[in-house]
Amino acid sequence: MKEILKNCNLCPRNCYTNREKKTGFCGMKNKMVIARASIHQWEEPCISGKNGSGTIFFSGCNLKCIFCQNYQISTKQIGQEVSIEEFATICLNLQKQGAHNINLVTPTHFVPLIIEGIKLAKKKGLKIPIVYNTSGYEKKETIQMLNGIIDIYLPDFKYYDDKYALHYSHAKDYSQYGKEALQEMVKQVGNPVFDDQGMMIKGVIVRHLMLPGLKEDTKKILKYLYHTYHHKIYISIMNQYTPIKNFQINKNLNQTILESDYDEVINYALDLGIKKAFIQEGGTQDKSFIPDFLNQKLPL
Repeated sequence: MKEILKNCNLCPRNCYTNREKKTGFCGMKNKMVIARASIHQWEEPCISGKNGSGTIFFSGCNLKCIFCQNYQISTKQIGQEVSIEEFATICLNLQKQGAHNINLVTPTHFVPLIIEGIKLAKKKGLKIPIVYNTSGYEKKETIQMLNGIIDIYLPDFKYYDDKYALHYSHAKDYSQYGKEALQEMVKQVGNPVFDDQGMMIKGVIVRHLMLPGLKEDTKKILKYLYHTYHHKIYISIMNQYTPIKNFQINKNLNQTILESDYDEVINYALDLGIKKAFIQEGGTQDKSFIPDFLNQKLPL
């Protein structure tokens, strides 16, 4: 399976780079690089729960949005190279710390390595659910590789109109790939399943981060998701966009989401009939919620 990294087409960028010799579009070679692995309390309630989610932030990214809050690791390659065995140890140590799940953040470009690592960790006693936390810019074929490995899919659905995807993420085909990948995710894990503590153990939660000025695109996404999947998925409607720098061209990105716009979108979702959703209250638009990736010690 790792042979794919010699001519990499794991993601829609299809850069066909030999990652044994040089970095792909994602900025990574053929070794797993992790920037942070810790208990995280700020996911959706059925993911974080009381004990927190065992989040593993991978370095590199196949999307690289211009507004990325995790730019330290998505574009600056901050992180520590780890072996398959070390990755398995990290998963097991997070489980020992009481994590409700293993939450793989931006994992696409390491999928073959992750599959090996999860299989090894399970042989050594890993029992908690595995969460695939992705930008949504995925190939169906890569998601198919994860069948039987992933319990919970947590994809973004960032844009409906690809003119925005091209402008903000240089991905003119984001929407189509996102739709195809999501269909495969739902096919694999089915309807949401929860344990007796209300923690999700199987299912799909689609996240949408509202961006300033793109309210109507948000509505198109909600309409598509509900009309396509109804109550087979949960939808997380997020207002937490936080400007990370001063944009000279895309000046709309210098502001946070207006409360009135968010309220309008929530009312629109209710009018559509959406019931299985997560919404955010005030106070989420703060840089303090962005993880620190500098000088992090991995739980090895």
